[in-house]
Amino acid sequence: MSFAIKIQNEFDRRSERVKCVDLHPTQPWALLSLYSGTVCIWNYQSQETEKSFKLTESPVRCAKFIRGKDWFIAGADDKMIRVYNHCTAEKVKEFEAHADYIRSVDVHSSLPYVLSASDDKLIKLWDWEKGWECTQVFEGHDHYVMQAVFIPKETNTFVSVSLDSKTMIWNVGSPNPKQVLEGHSKGVNTVEFFVAGDKSFILTGSDDYTAKVWDYPTGNCLHTLEGHTNNVTSVRFLADVPNGPLIITGSEDETIRIWNATTYRLENTLISKFGRVWSIGCLTNSPQIVVGCDQGTIMGEVKNA
Repeated sequence: MSFAIKIQNEFDRRSERVKCVDLHPTQPWALLSLYSGTVCIWNYQSQETEKSFKLTESPVRCAKFIRGKDWFIAGADDKMIRVYNHCTAEKVKEFEAHADYIRSVDVHSSLPYVLSASDDKLIKLWDWEKGWECTQVFEGHDHYVMQAVFIPKETNTFVSVSLDSKTMIWNVGSPNPKQVLEGHSKGVNTVEFFVAGDKSFILTGSDDYTAKVWDYPTGNCLHTLEGHTNNVTSVRFLADVPNGPLIITGSEDETIRIWNATTYRLENTLISKFGRVWSIGCLTNSPQIVVGCDQGTIMGEVKNA
């Protein structure tokens, strides 16, 4: 069985470079972070922009919906974190969070925590119930920290990746990483945690043009996905698709690739007509994906070919 990404032209949306995509858990909304300094909410059913927020003149590299609140949080190259109520357009909070570009933000699934990662080589933990106080700073990476994400099945654990080629697993409350995964020959841009069957995995994408699947919690590299011809910028896992589960990878080689998550076979390759791929958004229980590229956004659905 092979797979394809079905793209409908009416779901293509041209815009400035899309650096990050996040999907709302209940509404048909994609939160798009643009290099132009704007964050917009795009309704992928009506194919209309619901709202647009001009945050800064600097690139906005990351934004996430905050579940349980009508908020989104965004980090930008001006070192600022901004929180907005997307219903009222009210600015909830704005503060300088890092000493350099902010590459990623991630929101805890049940606690009032946000992680931010930056070119200042630091990861910071923020608590919005404490007035957005920075409750912990994590030091350990030797280069830009490209992404830090909470591990969903564990309350106080997260994983980070950096251009120092390392993937680190951390416990909230401890100043040092509890595990360091090494295997990529160049910087690591992106990370995803996923569960398949009764096993847990970490997925990473790198400037060495590969993605790697790691066993969690042993840290052993199980497989290297090879085929991209430029930096791998986004990795995602799709569990609930027919004949899945699947791994989706996006790259600066202007392709999106579908891999079988069990056999690691390359199932299909989609060439992006919007240029380099920067971010892929997906939902846990859906075959739909939203892809952020140099010249816009693509909405697709992964189906049997």
